[in-house]
This record gives sequence, C-alpha cells and structure tokens, in this order.
Amino acid sequence: MLLVGVKVSSSQNSLAFPTIEASASFALLCRSTYTFPRCLVSYGAHLQALFGALFLFSVNPGNPNDETRSDRSNSPSVLQNISLLRKVVVGNSSVESIQVFGDIGKLLVLLGGFLFTVDSLLLQPVKRLSFLRGISVITRRLRSSESECSNLLALTNSSEYTSTSQRFLQKLGSGIRANGLKMKETVQQRVDNHVFSVVIGKRLVLIELILINRVGKSDQDIDDGSFVILKEIQCIDGVMAMLMHMGSQLVVAWCSIVTQILLGRYLRMWLFARDGKLELYHKKTGTCIQMVTFGGEGVGGPCVVADEEDRTGKLVVVATPTKVVCFRKLPSEEQIKDLLRKKNFKEAISLVEELECEGELSKDMLSFVHAQVGFLLLFDLHFEEAVNHFLQSEAIQPSEVFPFIMRDPNRWSLLVPRNRYWGLHPPPAPLEDVVDDGLLAIQRAIFLRKAGVETVVDDAFLLNPPSRDNLLESAIKSITRYLEVSREKELTPSVKEGVDTLLMYLYRALNNVYDMEKLASSANSCVVEELETLLDDSGHLRTLAFLYASKGMSSKALGIWRILARHYSSGLWKDPVLGSGSPDGGTNIVSGKETAAAEASKLLEGSSDPELVLQHLGWVADINQVFAVQVLTSEKRVNQLPPDEVIAAIDPKKVEIFQRYLQWLIEDQESYDSQFHTLYALSLAKSAIEAFQAEIASQNLDPGRIEETNISDHRTSLIFQSPVRERLQIFLESSDLYDPEEVLDLIEGSELWSEKAILYKKLGQEALVLQILALKLENSEAAEQYCAEIGRPDVYMQLLDMYLDPQDGKEPMFKAAVRLLHNHGESLDPLQVLERLSPDMPLQLASETILRMLRARLHHHRQGRIVHNLSRALDTDASLAILEEKSRHVQINDESLCDSCHARLGTKLFAMYPDDTVVCYKCFRRQGESTSVTGRNFKQDILVKPGWLVTR
Repeated sequence: MLLVGVKVSSSQNSLAFPTIEASASFALLCRSTYTFPRCLVSYGAHLQALFGALFLFSVNPGNPNDETRSDRSNSPSVLQNISLLRKVVVGNSSVESIQVFGDIGKLLVLLGGFLFTVDSLLLQPVKRLSFLRGISVITRRLRSSESECSNLLALTNSSEYTSTSQRFLQKLGSGIRANGLKMKETVQQRVDNHVFSVVIGKRLVLIELILINRVGKSDQDIDDGSFVILKEIQCIDGVMAMLMHMGSQLVVAWCSIVTQILLGRYLRMWLFARDGKLELYHKKTGTCIQMVTFGGEGVGGPCVVADEEDRTGKLVVVATPTKVVCFRKLPSEEQIKDLLRKKNFKEAISLVEELECEGELSKDMLSFVHAQVGFLLLFDLHFEEAVNHFLQSEAIQPSEVFPFIMRDPNRWSLLVPRNRYWGLHPPPAPLEDVVDDGLLAIQRAIFLRKAGVETVVDDAFLLNPPSRDNLLESAIKSITRYLEVSREKELTPSVKEGVDTLLMYLYRALNNVYDMEKLASSANSCVVEELETLLDDSGHLRTLAFLYASKGMSSKALGIWRILARHYSSGLWKDPVLGSGSPDGGTNIVSGKETAAAEASKLLEGSSDPELVLQHLGWVADINQVFAVQVLTSEKRVNQLPPDEVIAAIDPKKVEIFQRYLQWLIEDQESYDSQFHTLYALSLAKSAIEAFQAEIASQNLDPGRIEETNISDHRTSLIFQSPVRERLQIFLESSDLYDPEEVLDLIEGSELWSEKAILYKKLGQEALVLQILALKLENSEAAEQYCAEIGRPDVYMQLLDMYLDPQDGKEPMFKAAVRLLHNHGESLDPLQVLERLSPDMPLQLASETILRMLRARLHHHRQGRIVHNLSRALDTDASLAILEEKSRHVQINDESLCDSCHARLGTKLFAMYPDDTVVCYKCFRRQGESTSVTGRNFKQDILVKPGWLVTR
C-alpha cells in the first residue's frame, strides 16, 4: 500500500499530492512479491498516511518490463497512474505508524501516543483504544504457526501474568466480549490471533488482538475483537523503531548496494532501532544479543523497523529520513564467517549454539566452529581462550597442534591433517613465529591507531603491549594443557607418540622437572630417539633415566644413575627436584645419592641378568647396603641369580650383605647345601668374636675376668634387627647341615662359651657341655636341662661331682649341688651321694636335702614292694580264672544248634567263644578263634568277667 498524508484543517476541502520521502511509513510499501528496489511498486489499492489523515489510492502502473530497474524508481508514470479512492481523518498530529492486518482487513494506527483501529478500505469510522496511552512505537509479531499462537494464548492463562490491566482485558477465555456482554460458548468461534507490541516509556507491552466470528454468519461478520495483554517487560529508553521478529538469517541492503551484516537468529527476539543502530534483544532473557550499525555518525530523525506485509520473515526494512536498509535471508555459515572475520567470537558461538539447539545446525558444526575460533584466538595471542575452545571441539585432532611445537619436516609431519577450516587464520607455525608475528601486528596497530586508523587488534594489547617471554610462556602452558587432556583420549599409536614426545618438549621448555619426570616414569609413548639428545644436552639426566627405564632400556638407565651418584658425591651436579638442605649442600648430596641408589635398586630388583645386577651391585651397596640386600633377595625377578656368582661378587667388607643373603638362601629359599650353612655359621661366628672383642675394648675390661653372663652384643643394624650372637646361637641350635668342628676351630680360643656348648652338644661331648654350662657359664638350670635331655642317672651324679669338685682352684659350688639334690635327688643313689659329699660341706646346707632324699628313697622302696605284691596277686587271680574257664562244662543235646549256621550239633565237634556262643567246628574254622558269631573281636575288644578281678 502506498501511504500519503497531509495535515488537515477544517477549512480545507481538497488535498494536494505531497512529495514522497524515504520515511518510516515508506517502509511499509515493501511486499515480498518483488525484490528490491521494485518494492516501491505494487498492484492494487495502496494506502498512505501523513499529517493526521489516511488516504486510499489505486496504483495502476504500466508493464514492469517497459523500463529498466534503475529507471523505474524515478519514472513519472508511477505517480501519473495513482488515483485517490477515499480518505479518513485520524487526528490533528502526524500519523507515526501503521500496522496492516491484511487478512482480516484491519489497520492499527499510532498517532499522538494513542492507538486507533480502522478497516483497510476506510469504510467504517475510526475507533480509539483508550486503555493505552503514551505509546511511542508499535510493531506486529510474525505469526508462523498455530502451535505458537496457542503458546501465546497459554500465557494469558498463566499465573505469571495477572496484573489488573491483564485481568481486565482477559475476556476471551471466560466468554466475555470487550464491551462486557456475556456470550455463549456455542455461538462464538475464534477466527485468528494477531499479536503486536507497543513501547510505552520503558515498558514493552505484548498485546493480542482476538477476533470472534458468530456461528451462522458470513465470514465478513466479524466483530472488532478483544485486546488481551500477554506480557510486559522492561526495555530501553528512547526506542524509535522496533520489529518483533521470528525468522531466519538476514542480509542488509543499503539502497542498491547489498551489504551483509551480523544478525543472530533466535526463536523469539525483539528488534529496536535508534540513533543509527539496530539492537537485537532476546525475548526470554531481555539481554542484548547484538548491535548493528546501519547509519553513520549523527543519524537523526525518525527510525522505523518493519517487515513485509505477508509476515513471513523473509524481509525486514529499517528506514531513516535518508536511507532505507533491507535485511533478507542469509545462510548460517555466512553469518558465522562474518562474525569471525570481525572477531565477534562470543556472538558467533552463541549463534551456532542457538542454531544447534533448534536443529538447524549439527553438533559437528558446533565443534567445527569451536576449532575455528580456537585457531583465530591462538593467532590473536589469546592462547588460554584458544585452548578452551579446542577442548570443547571434537573436530580438532591433537596432531593439528604439532606444527606449533616442532618445525616441519619432522617425524609427525604426515600425521597433520591439511584442514584449513574456513581459511580465516594463517597456516600453522611454531609458537615462536606466532608470537613474533602477533607482536609485530600489535606494533603496527599502535602506529595506525596514532594515525587515526582503526584496527581489529585487542585494545588491551594496544594499551599495555605484552612481552615476548610472557606470551611465549602462556602459549606453551596452554598447548601443554591441551596435550595433557588429549592423552586421555583414544588415539592411534603414532599420534600418541607425537603427543607424549612433544609434551616432553613443552615441559622442558618450561623447565617443569616434576612433570617431565612424572611423564617419563609412567606409561608413555615417548620416542626415545627424539628426546635423548635434548634431555642430555639440557642436563635433565634424571628424566632421561626414567625414560630409559620405562622403555625397558635398563642398562642405559642404570648407567645414568651411576653417573649421577658419582657426581652427587663430587658436587658436580645438583638435583633441582630436591629441596634445599644445609647451606653447604650436604643434605642435598646425601639425599641425591640415596635417590640414585634407590632408583637403580628398583631396576635391579626386577632384572634376571646376573652380569647387569652384579655390575651395579657394588656402587649401590657403597651408598646403602639395605638397597643391595633388596636387590639380591628380590622376589620380583623371574629367575633367581646364581648363588655362587653372587657370593663371589659380594665385597668381603660388606659382611652384613653376605650374611643376609646366606640367611635368605637358607631360610626363605630353603637351601640344604651344607656349604652355605657352614659359610653362614662361620661368618656369624667371626662377627660374634669381633663384636665381643669390641665390647670388651669399649668397657676397658680384662677379658680373663669377664663373666659370660655380663657380656652381650646389643649392636644392631638396618639389615638385622637382632644382635649377631643371638642370630649365631639360634642358627647353631636349629641347623644340622653345617660343620660343627670347623666352626669350633674358629671360636676355640674365644670366650663364646654358649656357642661352644652348642657345638660340643652337636658333637656328643657331654662332659665338656656340662663343664661349660655348670662351671664356665654357671648356668645350673641349663646344665640340669641338659641332663634331663640325656635321661641317664649317672649324668646327674657326674654333674654333682663337678659342683663339689670344680677343679682349677675354684671353690665348691655347694648351692648348685644342693639345688641339684633338691630337684633330682630321687634319681641319685643316697650312698653314692654321701660318698661324694665333701667333709668341708656345711651340714646345715645338706642335712635337710639328704634327709628328704633318704625319705624319698624309703618311700620309693616301699612303693616298689606294694606294686610287686599287687602284681603277684593279679597273676594268681589270672591263673585261677584261666583254670576256671578251662574247667567249664557245656551240655549238648540233640536240639542244640550252631549259633552261626544253625545246624544241629549232634555228635559234631563244636567250639565255644568267651561270650558263651557255641558254633560247629566248620563255622569255627571259617570264623576264626578271635571273632565270635556276634562280630566281637576279642583281640581288639578284650572281654573281662567280674570273676577274673582281684577280690582278695
């Protein structure tokens, strides 16, 4: 429709056709039937409003093909073929906006802050909507589907919108018309729903026009309808134009030049235009999605946003006093690309996410855009944000970041996919080059900014240019974070090698020793050939040793640990991992050597190569003998080391290692080799002698006057938890496989009397054992215990003789003798004891003991007589019982039966068992003489009759 208007006065009866300007009303001429600029011409009746009046014109132009597109807009024939049909006066001020509801023949006119309704043919009077005042902008909502209308209708029934004005206008659901008359549900029918919005101050009000068609009437019999407020929200101040839009992506046309601008697509959104800017607000959240500039500086005058008459959302028009800007559909990818070119990354991601939620873009496209944004941010020196987008993308592969770490060509060059995405970023380059190029761009932008030229470089970089070192460190840390996350993904073996190897490169660049060693010591896919020279030259030998060990290269790893241990001792190398110790570094040296030996021992414990183990055993033992023992006695290796080779390789000075290994062979490996037993006994005996002598020397005592009971070796070590003499005595007692004479020869001249006693016991030298226990050690309890083990009475008498006559000028041991008589006097002959007693022995010491011994002897004799007489009585009774049994008579008659076969005995031979069962001789032969017919075995279950017992 063509809108033309003038200001009407009461005396004016005729109208002059005004000059048509590019104004807000002019935007309403657009129809989707034509492409711009032919939208200025359409067939049929057209409506134009200016200066408070509405005029209806009929436009009948010539053939559209008669003139070219460029000339048609200025052709005078367009105006010559326009004729006035009718007019209507709305008010005294200019008409600000017209909304056409063509499908129902209704117009909404905004004038002086009020809304007026009139039919599209200007046949009926104008009506003013009095419940709305102070309206500045009005726009229609695009109606797309019945379901959406029903959703809007549901808003009116929601408890969320229950203001007074809403309740007043919400009449449709209760069957009440706008004029308050009640209507029956059966005679009314919903025709259609039309939604528009108005801006009143800072309030945006969403209103629905509901029309009712009475049943039985024609389609033209439609009342004026009801207006229902659906929602009110807060908006910005000073809104001049607005479009309530539900459509697709758009393109802007600036006059005849088509220019693409960035408009995100949202399911429901508001468009506001003011001061030459178009702002897009999300309807649900009320937040500004994006802003588009469609005019230069100082754009003034009215500004209106409208869409085409059929409301399909294919075309949107923004009009200013000097320009008309049209927006039409644009593919999603083109919008996203343009956003990315202008570095509006957040808007691009927001747009893609919205499209992905609506199903218009796939999830793969979202990953693709995240990857593209990541690369753009990376070249813009925003490395942390770039990696954040990489991690959200499933499209990018870890190999795509390889060129940023290592220059081509390299081992993994062929793995890098040649994926340029949309070609918005430069080709991959090492991080050093990326940082250098970025800094150069910043310097160029600073120069251009001083010259008044705008650039796309980040303002933060322009105001405070970063340093190269800080940028490079940030880049390396960010790429490191990405590779660390990538390690957890399912990757091909070659890509895994690249990820781990290049991750080690980055750790080394950061001098991150902890993570280097953590990666090298764990399961990894690092390529040793790519790293060994790098780590060796940089001095990260520990990392290299861990890496060798993880790849099974134990020999090289052990070689490095040996070098490190030697350098620790000489102070040529310090471990950066170790904490600070004493000012002179002594603590670091000790702990460093211990660490090297500990790591080497871990490798040696699992090795079954005797040559390799024994090659490094020496220097490990020099640092820590416990580690050496763990290496020799490890159960981790598949095949144990040859004992002979190990014994030969152990340093003779490392006695405890030698003893612990032999102990492990004998006790844990259950070795029965007498050679190992003898070697172990001899080594323990030698150590015991040395320990005894050292203790004597420390006490500054004369060995000849030291009693054995006062000497014990309390020295312990980290390898053994018990003293050496205790271990020697236990082994001499428990083992029978060593050579006691060889051991005895070693300790013969020593003071190890307990050990000598054990050895003499092994050799059967009873007298020597008793002499040592009773006289040297003065251990009466042990001597008596030994006599009890032998079990002969003469041994007790021999021990008594030793107590009474100890020889070598020693005084008689009367107390020990009395103890022996007291404990074992019943085993001794009193006469022999009296003969052995010395005249010098005090009578009061032995009188009581001898008296008790004599009484016990008499008691023992009398008990013997009693037992003898009882035995004779039993023998007599047994003989009598046998005689009685043999003299028993059995009477057999013709009716007597065999208890086994039940045959008549008659004159047959028969036998009778002690349980009085009678069988024939044939059954007796079969049954046997010890088992009766009842199954009782008299040899196992002896039968004793009461008459057989002793009764006298």
